[in-house]
Order: sequence, then C-alpha cells, then structure tokens
Amino acid sequence: MQDNKLAQTFIPMNLILYSIPTIIMMVLNSTYGIIDGLFISNFVGEDALAATNIAFPVILIAIAIGLMMATGANAIIGKLLGERKEHQARELLSFIYIVAILASVTISTIILVFADEFLTLIGANAALLPLAKEYLVAAAPFLTFILLQIFTQIFLVTAGKPIIGFAACLIGGITNIVLDYVLIVSFDLGLTGAALATGTGYSVGGIFGFLYFLICRRGSLYFVKPRWNFRQLAHSLYNGMSEFVSSTSGAITTVLFNIIMMQIAGESGVAGITVIMYVSTILSAMYMGYSMGVSPVISYKFGAQAHEQLQLINKTSKKVIAVISIVTVVLSIIFAEAAVGIFISPESATFALTVHGFRIYAIAFLFMGFNVFISAMFTALSNGRISAIVSVSRTLVFIVTALVTLPFIFGINGVWVAVPVAEALGIIVSLIYFKKYKRVYNY
Repeated sequence: MQDNKLAQTFIPMNLILYSIPTIIMMVLNSTYGIIDGLFISNFVGEDALAATNIAFPVILIAIAIGLMMATGANAIIGKLLGERKEHQARELLSFIYIVAILASVTISTIILVFADEFLTLIGANAALLPLAKEYLVAAAPFLTFILLQIFTQIFLVTAGKPIIGFAACLIGGITNIVLDYVLIVSFDLGLTGAALATGTGYSVGGIFGFLYFLICRRGSLYFVKPRWNFRQLAHSLYNGMSEFVSSTSGAITTVLFNIIMMQIAGESGVAGITVIMYVSTILSAMYMGYSMGVSPVISYKFGAQAHEQLQLINKTSKKVIAVISIVTVVLSIIFAEAAVGIFISPESATFALTVHGFRIYAIAFLFMGFNVFISAMFTALSNGRISAIVSVSRTLVFIVTALVTLPFIFGINGVWVAVPVAEALGIIVSLIYFKKYKRVYNY
C-alpha cells in the first residue's frame, strides 16, 4: 500500500514513537483553553475565568459531535485500509468532512440565537451571565474550524502522517498564544479577545488539514467524489458514540461542578474547579493522545487480521499507560502549588482551596489512562456499543452519582474526590469487558 506507515510491522519502540506526535498534538490542543485561562485570570479577573467555565459546556457539546464523527469514521477508514479497500476509505473521508461542516454551521447558528437561554439553563447567575455570553458569542462562529482541527489531528494519523498533523497544531498553538497577548493584553478585548485567539488557533490546524487532503494526492487518504452512504454514516456515528458520550458527559459534569461549587464556595469555588479542570485537561491529554495515536494502528491491524500485532499493541500500551499514570500522580501532588499558582495568586483565598482540591483530584490519574485506552480500543475495533458502555459508566453514571451524594456527606472534599471514585469504579467495568472480549478479537 502506497505511503502508509500503518502497514509496517510494529515493535514496542516504533509503536511508541508513532504515537508521540499525537500525544504532543493533543497536549497542545488542550493548552488552547488553558492559555486562555492563564491570560483571563491574570488580565481580566477570577470572575471572567469562572464565566468561561460556565460557557464552555455549550461548546463542548459541539466538540463532542465532531469527535463522534471523526473517531467513528476513523475506525472504519482504518479497517478499510487494512482490507486494501483504499477508494472506499477515501469516499468515507470526503463524505464525513461534508457532514461535519454542515452540522457545525447549523450548531453555531443555534448557539448564537439562543445564547442567553443556554447559559441560564446551565447555571449562569446575574454576575457571570454577561461575561459568559461575551465569550460564547465570540467563540461560536469558529465551531466549524474546531471540528476541522479535530479531523486534522485524527485523520492525518490514519493517513500515516502524524508529524504533519503535529506541525499544523503546533503552529495553531503558537498563533493562539501570540493572539491572546495581542488581543487581551495589548488591545484589552477581554473575553472576546480570548475567544478570537482560540478560534483563530483552531482555524490554522483545521484549514491546513482540509487543504492537505484536498491537494496532496500521493498518500493513502485524500478527497475524492464522496459516496453519500448514509448507512455508513450511521455506523460511524454509532461507532463514535463513546467519544460523544464522554465529551457530553464532560459538559454535564462541568455544569454540576459549577452548580455545586457555587452553592458551597460561590464564585471562588467555581474559579477553583475551573483551574483544576484546566490542569486535568492537559494531563489527561497524554492518555487521549496515546490512545488516538495507536487507534488507527489497531483498526488497520484488525482489518488485516494481524492478531500478533494486536497483542503487541495491548502489552505495550498497558506498560506505557502505567508509567504515565504513576509519574502524573506523583508530579501532580508535588507541584500542585506551582500548577495552581499559574492561574491564581497565592495571596487569594481561592489558592489554598484549589491546591488542596487538586491533590485529591490527582488520584484519578491512576485509573483514567486505562479507562481511556480501553474505550478507544473498542472504538478502533468498531465495537461502539462496548466503548460507549465503558465511557458512559465512568464519565456520566459514576461521576454524577458521586457528585450528587458525596458533597452532602463530606462537604467540599466530596467534590474533589468525585472524579477519583468514578474512575476507580470505571476501571472495574473496563477490565470486565476487556477480559470478556479478549478471545473475540485476539488482542
């Protein structure tokens, strides 16, 4: 097969090396919101930081739809490539791009029309509503480019070009940082400037990926005349349901966190949980990056029925994730004050509250990586149902149950421990299905 690195015989080292650009790319993507938060907290204020966390769940729903389309279609595309059905893979790639663009434009329009209603529904009070609306209205027009950025980072890995995707996202990240300084600090545009900077950063990577598949026709994946196969679209959406559920659950739990923290500690509590989520996002991006980096390999080898390669991926991944998990927890506990201090002044009353909370929250990283990988693995194997069960258990059922019970027993500590409890329960579900399907897929 021409110019596709997925066809190679992987050993542990080159599997890890193949995933590294995607890991770095996901970490860079996660910094978009964090960089915004850094500039907002230092140059606009803590209330503005809390307002962005109020607005973000609305955007997260749109991102969830993009992830569902991209990951679901990507598993099918990878399997088709492994089966040497290259033209069908290109048709699906072209079709899913068209669907995503139409869907994102529609969602952007709905958000702009009903911004007040959405924000009020998810807990914005009188003080935060104007700030949250300012950010949301400025960010909504960029949703198409956010989805295209997601497509860039996922499909270029499947095309065997992870480094190109990484370079595009790196340029986008640098653009975001520069524009944050220019628009927030120099031009004093506040939350509008933050949203414009982030949207422009996403646009760089999104447009680059689109142009790559449009112009470069030497690789295994590029745009062709799409085949309007709605059955295959439905299969893609079903297969990517776990990623949709995971991201949507993130939006729901963010709303719950905000409501509970507002009741317990007011705006300071919302600012504190916002900072923890920022730091958690960049750390969990390593797990997502690794899983996304090896998922196309899993799909390809599954399509090619290369069972020994699937077993090697499984063994290597468990070791890699175990090392990342232990290092992440230890560093999070040791450097909690430094991480929180980037966003909140040590003199602020919010600082001590947030540091204490983050050290408890960090326990979740012991389990999170394995849950993320197992869910992504089942998506890559085109088993969207099991992937969705794993995701909905840890990111919705267990965490919502924890959030509506533990704070009433342990107060604010119940909020901090909710995610570790949910991830620990989630690993039980993940391991049950992992063991159950081991012989089915020969991994």
